[in-house]
Amino acid sequence: MHTLIEQARLGKIPRQVVSVAAAEGIDAELLCERVAKGSAVIMQRGNRFTGIGKGLSTKVNVNLGTSTSKVCVEDEIAKAHIAEQYGADTISDLSMGGDISAIRAAIMASTTLPITTVPVYQTVVENGLKEMTAEDIMATLTMQAEQGISSCVIHCVSHTMLQEFRRKKRILGVVSKGGSITSAFMLIHQCENPFIEHFDEVLTLCKKYDIILSLGNTARSGCIHDQRDKAQIEEIRQNVALAHRAHENGVQVIIEGTGGHIRSDRIAPYVRYQKRQSPFPLFVAGPLPVDIAVGYDHIAGCAGASIASAAGADYLCYITPAEHLGLPGPESVKEGLIAFRIAAHIGDTVKYKNVGNDKKVALMRAALDREGQICCALDPARARELADGETECTMCGEFCAIKIMREF
Repeated sequence: MHTLIEQARLGKIPRQVVSVAAAEGIDAELLCERVAKGSAVIMQRGNRFTGIGKGLSTKVNVNLGTSTSKVCVEDEIAKAHIAEQYGADTISDLSMGGDISAIRAAIMASTTLPITTVPVYQTVVENGLKEMTAEDIMATLTMQAEQGISSCVIHCVSHTMLQEFRRKKRILGVVSKGGSITSAFMLIHQCENPFIEHFDEVLTLCKKYDIILSLGNTARSGCIHDQRDKAQIEEIRQNVALAHRAHENGVQVIIEGTGGHIRSDRIAPYVRYQKRQSPFPLFVAGPLPVDIAVGYDHIAGCAGASIASAAGADYLCYITPAEHLGLPGPESVKEGLIAFRIAAHIGDTVKYKNVGNDKKVALMRAALDREGQICCALDPARARELADGETECTMCGEFCAIKIMREF
């Protein structure tokens, strides 16, 4: 059976492309061409298709999953429900505590959203950092593929990058969990990166199950004082090369980059630089433009992500208020998701001049249609709560600017 890329190359327009094109309001043939060239991908799970990339609305991913110190399956199911209810496009299950496969099955049963995993997480938990082998990692990826994941993340850190980390001291070194686990494995066993060494095997699995391969962002900065360095440039070069290799083999691919902590004036140039290197969709974690927003990182992240999206990022990974503090609960997931949906929309108003919904709300405000505005909100229940049960806005009372100017 042909993968989506292979069907697109043969000139066929797969039903996934037709579905996404209709939802996004673009031409199906154009989208098919972009899938064939790699500038757009379609993440699929059952009959749910999510388009990411050139000409498509900016998408938002929600991370959830247990940790080694906190396992509550009910919370993870609640987070999955929230993700679907409040408009997430995808979910990443990053579980590292409890019966991970069973927890993922419970999450998958609770949502129709596409699911991404980081195979090295489950591998290290179940085998131990010093004991796990490359074969264990590949066995985990195989098991997750059979479980029905839509995408997987691998971190292709190289020894060249590790040398750069040693040479140039950052305030915060490697802050990517998957990247740090993979790096430690290489150093402990004095070996090459298992994902690079077994890349053909990874591609065979992804092709068999038509899974999107996401190339991780190991070298991202952990604070705004750690500027872009040679390790980041080397990672971009290597990820682009691997992405082309994957695409040539009929595997859809996303590149993660320009994530972490980046001062606001650097975000857009960094995104544009990355987008110039390849046609593949860019997935950005954050970025956070300040380090002082602890407890409110979802707000800082919204600011950074809106700049990234406007500059060309295709896919955002949300940040919650619990970032840097602890495992987010269901309410934090909701707050982070809504913040990043706002960021994605801000970006789309710049990239695509997508302001139709904003005009709709503006016309309602002009008509003093209070209920209409509430119904259009990303969180109508929250908007109604803030309206405090009043029939009119209590901010200006009788001195409402719109009412005054109507009268005079």
